[in-house]
Amino acid sequence: MTTSANPGSVPVPVPVPELPPEAVEEWRTEEAELVELLARTRQRLGGVAAFRIGPRPTVLVTDPEAVQHVLGRHPERYVKRSHRARMLAGEGVLSATGDAWRRQRRMLQAQFTGPGMRRYEQRIADAARRTADRWAGHARTGARIDLGEEMRHFALDTIWRALTGHPLDAATERELDRIPAVVAALPQLPDGDQARDAVAGDLARIDAVAHAAIEAARRHEDGPDGPGVLRVLLDAAEEHPEYTDRLIRDELVTLLVAGHETTATTLTWLYLLLDANPGARDRALAAGPEGSPERREAVQALVSETLRLYPSAWILPRHALTDDTLAGHRVEAGTDLLVCPYLTHRDPALWPDPERFDPTRFAPGGSRPAHLGAYFPFGLGARACLGTQFALRESTALLELLLPAHTVEFLSTPSGSVYSITVRPNGPTPAVLTPTPTG
Repeated sequence: MTTSANPGSVPVPVPVPELPPEAVEEWRTEEAELVELLARTRQRLGGVAAFRIGPRPTVLVTDPEAVQHVLGRHPERYVKRSHRARMLAGEGVLSATGDAWRRQRRMLQAQFTGPGMRRYEQRIADAARRTADRWAGHARTGARIDLGEEMRHFALDTIWRALTGHPLDAATERELDRIPAVVAALPQLPDGDQARDAVAGDLARIDAVAHAAIEAARRHEDGPDGPGVLRVLLDAAEEHPEYTDRLIRDELVTLLVAGHETTATTLTWLYLLLDANPGARDRALAAGPEGSPERREAVQALVSETLRLYPSAWILPRHALTDDTLAGHRVEAGTDLLVCPYLTHRDPALWPDPERFDPTRFAPGGSRPAHLGAYFPFGLGARACLGTQFALRESTALLELLLPAHTVEFLSTPSGSVYSITVRPNGPTPAVLTPTPTG
């Protein structure tokens, strides 16, 4: 099913396919892995596949044209609904809907795209250099590190500098360590008040950091590189009364969550992939001398291929507000859809040998598919990730420093993946660093 209906045509009702009863029962078993069930659904029923979990169908969307239809062309028909992340992010731009979302998106868009990115270049470079210096110390002493924790520290330092203008200090980092704990807990929490009670202590510590940062920005206690995004939000509050301290807190926490969790996970996966494919590192470094456009392009290809295999947003739930026709199938209002970059990026019809780590797909003349809906690790359309440029720039800036300087020897590697808000390794990543010989 690769052709979506012309939006101006009369919808032709098509029966909604279903998984056989035994497959639906398997879906309901606690042992079943969601991603495995979705993969089997796509394999059995195609790129737009409907199945029932309850009284109404759920539609899995992996076909590129259908992805573009849902996310790119008709975001007003297929909307996000409130999800459990609201417990952490509140009414921030990630959770907001409707007119509130449009206002908040406009406010933040200019901060993280185009010319707005220039104000963060030095902050990104400083955070990358700080990590490179720390790694040089680890390499000299032979210290054992957890690579995932190192990447989390870098990404949190970088977004903290962008938000506040200050480098991340140890006390703040200890308190913000509660963010990944809450994110990991969200899918398993019970419904209702019990869920909030289960993470109330962690949320209180996160709130305390957020409110302290807001007050510091209000007192114009700028960092060495000047004010950050918090100042922009506080300035907005003078003209837009909806920007209360609560909403500013929600935006701050939203940006902290979205701005470090995904980047840290991507960089961790990248090093695990390089461990299994060491020639990819050598080829990237051989693409050109330090600082050259050729090397930067090759490093960016490493990041892009990692994001193909482990997209920042592995699944994107949507809800149909109106009746529609999608790839020849009637979608009724009220239907839930699951758009799945993870499966689209691993479709052998789009990506030859899709399980293989091959950064040359993203090199000039590479074999990546041209359709926009075939590669969307940060989402697509109006609700695509605000921080795409920021995330790609910080990842590349760090790797340009670390890849030539060290090789990473993992002492053990995770056995698989955890599919939560992000796709993350299912265990620690202990490693030691070896300096790369020079001269």
